[in-house]
Amino acid sequence: MNSRSLQTTIVILVVGGILALALGGYFGSASRQFDLVLIEVQTWISSRFLGFQEFFTAPRDIVSLRNRNAELEAQVSQLQTQVIELQQLTSKTEILAALVDFASSNPENTYKAASVIGRDPSPFLHYIIINRGSNSDIRRGMPVVTNQGLVGRVDAVIADAARVQLITDPASSVNCFLQNAGTNANALGSVTGDVTLDMISQDVTVQSGDLILTSGLGGGYPADIPIGQVVTLRTLEFELFQQATVQPAVDFARLSIVLVITNFHPVEIAPLVPQTSP
Repeated sequence: MNSRSLQTTIVILVVGGILALALGGYFGSASRQFDLVLIEVQTWISSRFLGFQEFFTAPRDIVSLRNRNAELEAQVSQLQTQVIELQQLTSKTEILAALVDFASSNPENTYKAASVIGRDPSPFLHYIIINRGSNSDIRRGMPVVTNQGLVGRVDAVIADAARVQLITDPASSVNCFLQNAGTNANALGSVTGDVTLDMISQDVTVQSGDLILTSGLGGGYPADIPIGQVVTLRTLEFELFQQATVQPAVDFARLSIVLVITNFHPVEIAPLVPQTSP
């Protein structure tokens, strides 16, 4: 037998043996081990490939996300601005509706609405600036109100604006009437912005919550405009008059629109008041 025949015979025997072993199931465990190794290798290669892919694509994704985030923040800011504008418009509409109702329920007066465009920066004075002046027939001394009550009166006028002295100003003095107690008094402003009542007779019973209205005395204001309510009363036996602190009807910190009573003309009665000799 030559060498070529021998080699052929050996190959046939080896292949046959391998087939016999395979058919007998002797290669099952080895195949499973090979499959597990192959799966681990594939998993490792896949994870490294995904890592490389994320490394090269992440910068573009970050830029895209940042741009999208900036767009969303701009949209949120725009929506917030619109919400604030709508709230302001709603508030202004409600104020105007309340002022219209007030003017309708007080037909004896004529009114001109004005917007508050400024405030006196001094901590010792209490004034506001409105956008109506002599061109709108606004005159010095005209009362200024809201639907809540008395604000003050016009103190100075130019063509298109006017200064209003608030009843909280230390130079303000309003003759008033305590409705429940049925007596007159004087409402005074102060440097701190508080309003107090003075000149209350000692023989009058005043209680917390009593309504305070303008009396019309003195010619400075029309009668029956709400000023506020009594908060506390101060009574001392050796003093001629009682005093009281007042909660104003108007929220002066939130004034935005006011009404000027244009058909009221104040009367200066000081020359008619007898002067006592020193």
